[in-house]
Amino acid sequence: MPEFVCIGVPYFLGQRLDERTEVAAVRASGIAQDLGAEWVEVTPDTAIDPDPVTAVNRALAESIAAHRDRFPIIFAADCTSAIGAAKGLMSAEGLGMVWLDAHGDFNTPETTPSGFLGGMPLAMLVGRGEQVLLDGVGLAPLREADITLTDARDLDPGEAVALRESAITHLPDVRDLMTAPLSDKPLYVHLDVDVVNPEQMPAMSYAAPGGPSLEETAAVVRRVARDGRVAGLLLGLWNDDLATDDRPLQGTLALVRAFVEGYRA
Repeated sequence: MPEFVCIGVPYFLGQRLDERTEVAAVRASGIAQDLGAEWVEVTPDTAIDPDPVTAVNRALAESIAAHRDRFPIIFAADCTSAIGAAKGLMSAEGLGMVWLDAHGDFNTPETTPSGFLGGMPLAMLVGRGEQVLLDGVGLAPLREADITLTDARDLDPGEAVALRESAITHLPDVRDLMTAPLSDKPLYVHLDVDVVNPEQMPAMSYAAPGGPSLEETAAVVRRVARDGRVAGLLLGLWNDDLATDDRPLQGTLALVRAFVEGYRA
């Protein structure tokens, strides 16, 4: 039986766009074969769930459940897939979370300057703002105290206030995760690759200057995988429509390999 299952989610806000080929690029890299893993892709059913984002998240949760005996490594075109990942990984003990991201994803309809849904999933997951996506997959909000957010160097003003007043642990320096305590619950690790300095991880739709190096980020995910009770990993990918070379792909694969190295240790 394979140790891992690689799950592709090639949908951006519920839509499969011709120009968004990053999930296909990861699949073509052969990473699943390198890990001895099966590759599967979600198939949303909009006949059951007319809202396409809900349909994608339900399909992801069902795919995780269908491969419960394997560790899921999820490759997603946007961070709203965190809803389906959390639903699929939820256990009787609850779920802890480590969220690595250049952004907070902690906006609500009241704080967002742009209305961008991709800037709201972490807030949704703790019961803030619109709850249609959680309701759609049957997921109860997570406890803020079970979540560690790191980096989030690019926050909107209202989002920053909400995060500061929340019970979420915010570690602005990713390197603090090398020694920070981890939740004793099963952990969902959410790794948006835009957390890496864009000089090393280009082709981001919402690039934020600065941030940790690829090597620093790899060391952190290796530590979390080694020391945490990690139940699953989701990588929020780059925008392949903006890519001019394979640095985003190779950086992403390096992060996956670092995580697997720590997990196997």
